[in-house]
Amino acid sequence: MLSRLGALLQEAVGAREPSIDLLEAFVEHWKGITHYYIESTDENTPAKKTDIPWRLKQMLDILVYEERQQAAGEAGPCLEYLLQHKILETLCTLGKAEYPPGMRQQVFQFFSKVLAQVQHPLLHYLNVHRPVQKLLRLGGTVPGSLTEKEEVQFTTVLCSKIQQDPALLTYILEGKKTVTRKKASREPTALPQEPASPHNRAPDRGSCGAWGLTAPLPAETEEPDGGIGESNLITSLTGLCKSKKGRVALKAQENLLLLVSVASQAAATYLVQSSPCCPVIVEHLCQLYQSMPTLLDPADVAALEGISWRLPSAPSDEASFPGKEALAAFLGWFDYCDQLIMEAHTVFADALAKAVAEKLFVEILQPQLLHVSEQSILTTTALLTALLRQLRSPALLREAVAFLLGTEQRPAVPGDSPCTLRTHLVRHCDHLSDEISIATLRLFEELLQKPHEQIIHSLILCHLEGRLYVVRGSPEPESYEDTLDLEEDPYFTDGLLNAGFQPSAKHPPAPATNSDGKTAVTEIVNSFLCLVPEEAKTSAFLEDTGYDTYVHDAYGLFQECSSRVAPWGWPLALTPLDPHEPERPFFEGHFLRMLFDRMSRILEQPYSLNLQVTSVLSRLALFPHPLIHEYLLDPYINLAPGCRSLFSVLVRVIGDLMQRIQRVPQFPGKLLLVRKQLMGQVPGEQLDHQTLLQGVVVLEEFCKELAAIAFVKFPPHGPHLCLSPPPEGHV
Repeated sequence: MLSRLGALLQEAVGAREPSIDLLEAFVEHWKGITHYYIESTDENTPAKKTDIPWRLKQMLDILVYEERQQAAGEAGPCLEYLLQHKILETLCTLGKAEYPPGMRQQVFQFFSKVLAQVQHPLLHYLNVHRPVQKLLRLGGTVPGSLTEKEEVQFTTVLCSKIQQDPALLTYILEGKKTVTRKKASREPTALPQEPASPHNRAPDRGSCGAWGLTAPLPAETEEPDGGIGESNLITSLTGLCKSKKGRVALKAQENLLLLVSVASQAAATYLVQSSPCCPVIVEHLCQLYQSMPTLLDPADVAALEGISWRLPSAPSDEASFPGKEALAAFLGWFDYCDQLIMEAHTVFADALAKAVAEKLFVEILQPQLLHVSEQSILTTTALLTALLRQLRSPALLREAVAFLLGTEQRPAVPGDSPCTLRTHLVRHCDHLSDEISIATLRLFEELLQKPHEQIIHSLILCHLEGRLYVVRGSPEPESYEDTLDLEEDPYFTDGLLNAGFQPSAKHPPAPATNSDGKTAVTEIVNSFLCLVPEEAKTSAFLEDTGYDTYVHDAYGLFQECSSRVAPWGWPLALTPLDPHEPERPFFEGHFLRMLFDRMSRILEQPYSLNLQVTSVLSRLALFPHPLIHEYLLDPYINLAPGCRSLFSVLVRVIGDLMQRIQRVPQFPGKLLLVRKQLMGQVPGEQLDHQTLLQGVVVLEEFCKELAAIAFVKFPPHGPHLCLSPPPEGHV
């Protein structure tokens, strides 16, 4: 019987007989499948060992061949027969029964190939749409399903069709509920009963054709499960995204990303309001977080870089630690959420970002940040820093900033101590635990590198506006030469200024008399370089510790920072003071106050903590805002009584250092030895006054770094300078 039918099909296809012969062959193959269920008594024979796969393949070939013979847009008799006799629905039922064993796999493959190879727009037909929804319901629900590969291939075909025709997404998502909401149409909803009748075209997206999904359905065609099918595709994809098989999960994630990227506003709204998409995605993110070890070393978290949703596993060349794979899986899924938010329609992106903020940030991370356990605070802060490092989408960044800093824009007052997360985080920067202080300072440093204006405004700028730190009533000097008489540094003048980092001579107003502005910038830089007394300097005794490295680094960082803040429209110059304006008390804000307090204790703090404090201050100093430049990098502002600036804090530290030096025997030699230890040139050994000596080394280097930043930002009252390009071979 099989050979006879095969010969019949071959003859029909090879001899190019009329389409009625193809229809007979098609019907014969379908009857062969149905007869198997009538005649077979063996329930254990796998489907792949029966003639069912071969017959399905012949039916597919007939459909594809028939379509080539038809006029464009015409549905041939075989396709009409498939739709009229609800063959796809029957196959779906057989796949659900999983009889014979493996039948579900065969059905998934047949559906995928029909939808992929038949070019006629099948998904517009009710008798295709309905079994597609049923088949979707069979997959993506059981983790580790034996048909995961076929399921993801099926969803890939659907998503490919949706990519070609994005309007299909709304139809597939909303299903019958959309259909029944449409006004009744006068066109018929049933297929022609006779195959020989005129072929029916699939309707256009805007019309209500005979088999169109937009055609109204009579009430009796509603399935008992009602609205379950409305989110089948999303449910299937989100289930497959969790597969243990890496390729299956990756393909499902790519498909879901494609859907949200092509979604119209209507489809995006439906995804948010009537599908489980956002809750399921965020729930999986939270589950991955909870599966990690309770305690993680912040150094391990910081070292795990390069994790993306396409490569969620940890790099094998990195050192292993407990919880590494779980951490990599969490960071990979967070990166995927970020990618979804970045590429999706704004309706969906905003909803998913809010869901991540509510479920992960507020409900999970915030209690741990406020926990009494220091280890809990430490681990959570390190993880939050890692999340910020990966974060790229504007919507999720906006939620993260609101979570960390709040939405309050008013400047704080000294006695103000609101019970907000931001207040707790600033306090953590000055925690009794140095590890917590370092971890939280790293969090703020990462935050300062994000392209969101509210960050720098709420932490710094809102407190500097109005320049209340400047004394009123005294005229501002026209030139720094009016108030200074500093010795120029020969190395700086002859070395760096001739190394290609030339400030623009055309950018007004230049606070100097020389046409190239070198005198003024040298005075500013030397004010920092001369802070540390000669007996406390050691870099001159070693190679490669000059200013050139700092200038090169500062140049690149400043250009990067300037391009990041360029869209914010910051002013180029300071607003002149009104000499008649009454003085008001100035408060630098809790964040700057904490940094200045930390800086004033640089000679008493651990080396690693000092490095982190100075790193945050350097990041702040790089911002090209005239208020920040004046307050952090201008040594010559006339401070109002009781006010302090970064330079004035450094001056007091130097005064303290001069007194401490007298109490340390052989200070220069010990200081040089400590510097060599820090550079790894000599073995480390414990010395008396080691914390003090390490603090002096950090202080010297920090002053050089500030000098370099001031140099590349010249002129001080117009930080958006135009630096000449560095010579070839330089940064």
